[in-house]
Amino acid sequence: MTSGPASTSKAEQAARLLAARRVSGEQGARLPEDCRPASEAEAFDIQAAVTRVLDTPIAAWKCALPVDGHRVAAPIYAGTVHSGGTCAAIVRGDRVKVEPELAFVLGQDLPAREAPYSESDVDAAIARTHLALELIDSRCTPEQAAQASFDEKLADGLVNQGLFLGPEVAAAPSRQATELAIVVRPASGPSEQVLAGRHPNGLPRAPLYWLVEFLRERGQGLHAGQAVITGSYAGSFTVPLDEDLSVRYGELGVLQVKFKRLTGGPFGEPSTQQ
Repeated sequence: MTSGPASTSKAEQAARLLAARRVSGEQGARLPEDCRPASEAEAFDIQAAVTRVLDTPIAAWKCALPVDGHRVAAPIYAGTVHSGGTCAAIVRGDRVKVEPELAFVLGQDLPAREAPYSESDVDAAIARTHLALELIDSRCTPEQAAQASFDEKLADGLVNQGLFLGPEVAAAPSRQATELAIVVRPASGPSEQVLAGRHPNGLPRAPLYWLVEFLRERGQGLHAGQAVITGSYAGSFTVPLDEDLSVRYGELGVLQVKFKRLTGGPFGEPSTQQ
């Protein structure tokens, strides 16, 4: 929560700028110094303000276990979560930056409450597990983003522009998937990219357990139908436009997608959610 009128004004000022860039797809300079977050708390205040300004439901979350004392969590908005054969995305240099992940889709709410949630509580709320690609983009130019603090990046949603949900996969092997060979194959050529995938937090559900408690302590919750991604198996890489791609996740399964250039901004085109 914000600490007073001054911090609220600062968060709203930053949020209006970041939300406008999300809608337009344009990149720019870092936040002005007078509205940059000076702490993690201010960064989360700005995140919440962006959600209010966009007035768009949260369809998913990205998270990871805390790194070097930094808590890692950000919302992903309805209209930017896609499924099916084609995915519209913001494009830089005729390519789309993605990260291969698993997405856990909830079948029941995990609302804010006084008592902590156990891992078994969270497991019982998971309805499905999907192969997924996080879509990566910053509201800052690459040069400006390189200068930004972690809290600035946290305020901006941790370089997320959306999420593509691939096929559902079996729950039992996916929850133990600490390592997955990621194989990216374009339809137009014989070459393929093979990446030795490893989940950054070991077990892929571990960050979800953390997120549920983090949100609960903030008086927030997760809702049925929301998806949660918990970390890339192979960092970030770029893929081409207008080409059928297959991405194999070890023995779990294969995701197939064709990316197209987004027109009209990410909040101007409807998406189909699974």
